[in-house]
Amino acid sequence: MSERLAVHENHNIIYEIVIEKDFENLKSELNKLKVSERKLCIVTETTVGAIYTREIKKILEECAKETFVFTFEAGEKNKNLYTIKDLYTFLIEKHFDRRDMLVALGGGVTGDMTGYCAATYLRGIDFIQIPTSLLAQVDSSVGGKTGVDFDGYKNMVGAFYQPKLVYIATDTLKTLTKREFLSGMGEVIKYGIIKDKEFFYYLKKHADEIKNYEEQALSYIIKVSCDTKRKVVESDFKEQGERALLNFGHTLGHAIEKYLYMDMLHGECVSVGMAGAAFLSYDKGYLSEHAKKEIIDLLTLYELPVSESRIYVEKVLAATGSDKKMEGGKIKFIVIDEIGHSFIDKSVSLSEMESALYYITENRMEI
Repeated sequence: MSERLAVHENHNIIYEIVIEKDFENLKSELNKLKVSERKLCIVTETTVGAIYTREIKKILEECAKETFVFTFEAGEKNKNLYTIKDLYTFLIEKHFDRRDMLVALGGGVTGDMTGYCAATYLRGIDFIQIPTSLLAQVDSSVGGKTGVDFDGYKNMVGAFYQPKLVYIATDTLKTLTKREFLSGMGEVIKYGIIKDKEFFYYLKKHADEIKNYEEQALSYIIKVSCDTKRKVVESDFKEQGERALLNFGHTLGHAIEKYLYMDMLHGECVSVGMAGAAFLSYDKGYLSEHAKKEIIDLLTLYELPVSESRIYVEKVLAATGSDKKMEGGKIKFIVIDEIGHSFIDKSVSLSEMESALYYITENRMEI
């Protein structure tokens, strides 16, 4: 089943999101970008590269001037400026110029770093996204946010820079571990919570099909997730307003992720953060207890964590003070008043965040 979404800027299409079962149509999509006289560099990591590099390189060689491969060691710990420096060096040695293009092949780490390198090498060259994880397919590959971690702080160094194409092959999800796949569902569920009540209940009703990798269900949840993000990004590319809603669960989630030194997957940290944000929304009187429970129940249905007892509240709370979503010394905390509707609340206090953290660290019986 083939799906296609167009991302616009100033009413002009700047790139398309193509959702396919496999890589059969990748060559035709690349030909539309006129790559026959361009050098292409596949940027990938050791785990994904071992599975897909040969197939993707063969496709690229059929339509590009020259094709190269840059592979880095897998893992969030390598999402840093040292890896970017190695990539810069590789591109310089291969004489890449502004006409050439990077190809991000992998999950969110690969996509974020490739995009950042593309945004900054020679002040900007083209790149495309071929996301192979659910997390990357529904979130990080769409929207033009690029970046690297800095001293453990998530995506603290980065740029807004749009790709020329996002090509999603749903078959790649079958090579993920169950834990990696379910981690991606954290971001999928987020879209239902913040923007789409009907989608939230679809995820509840069709959990078995989704967890069994049924193609029609996977294609649908990826399309809805990408379309939701596309609409938000089009209205607020540089996160001056509505785009901040996509950070629901991330303020607490990123702080937990930093504290645990990347021991949890991103989607797992976001899930815990969403549980905390749901409690905070309830605690402030915005959200009903029933809706809070429905959110917790859906996260649990997809085997995502909703509590974390290994952290010290004070240290995680301090980490939120370095959140890149700070504005004028205040956190732009995303809260919800019903499933499917969210808003920015700049009045959230440290004591309210502290209460939310105690809620998710004490593993209370109602969770």
